[in-house]
Amino acid sequence: MSTAVEMPRTRTHADVDGERQMLRRAQLVTERKATTFAFACRLLPSDVRDDVYLLYLVFRTLDDLVDERGPDAAERVLAVAQWAADAAREETPEVLVLESLARRHQLPRQAVADFCAGMRQDLAAERFATERELDRYCYRVAGTVGILMASLLGVRDEAEARAAAAALGMAMQRTNILRDIDEDAAAGRVYISEEALGRHGDSLKPGRRAELLRAQIARADELYEDGLAGIDYLRRGRGAIVLAATLYREILREIERRGLGQRPGRAVVPSHRKLWTVIRATLRNG
Repeated sequence: MSTAVEMPRTRTHADVDGERQMLRRAQLVTERKATTFAFACRLLPSDVRDDVYLLYLVFRTLDDLVDERGPDAAERVLAVAQWAADAAREETPEVLVLESLARRHQLPRQAVADFCAGMRQDLAAERFATERELDRYCYRVAGTVGILMASLLGVRDEAEARAAAAALGMAMQRTNILRDIDEDAAAGRVYISEEALGRHGDSLKPGRRAELLRAQIARADELYEDGLAGIDYLRRGRGAIVLAATLYREILREIERRGLGQRPGRAVVPSHRKLWTVIRATLRNG
């Protein structure tokens, strides 16, 4: 009895063109949607930078679909979750990118599965009773991305590196929550835990949330410290990650400068402060 052997398919010009178009889209999305991250990416080694863009594209696309309640959001999240479980799935654009990345890197699929669990929480518009529940959500939607980034850059101690990468992602997500607190409230979304609200005045209104923001900023700063303490576990790209974290953390300082929510609106770090932050980070890590 003979056994047929399936030969690998030869890559065509169409395959190459499709990959180039996907990479170009990934670069454009990163530059448009994450200017701080895109700036830091320029410091990454050239042979891994493109894969970082592609990884960002996958998670940003899913996050936008869920946030905007796209009609196929749940199906696209499910396809990625099935890919993470190594189960039969639809070959969505996100799955195809992940398959391509997995041929070059050992992607931790559990982190991808956990990210999808966070997306399902967003689809269900879940609220968080406790800070522990909020931490779990922040891990799922952002800590996992930190872990996957670390897998692309390479690590020296997997357990320690993953813990630090997760902490840094969680810190950035908590920063997002505080930056967008008014925008989210206007859309009927609340990402502050009921426990924190009850402890610090039970109000998100401008002028009445200083104590709440002070405590939430302290928690985010703790996570930044935990994350930055593990930078040396990365084999490559340490300067880029430090710069991204330092620039993002400056949003917390801007919230403080603006009086801890005395007036509504998103805290935006002025360009001159970003430049000074870049200079300080460069000198510190030079």
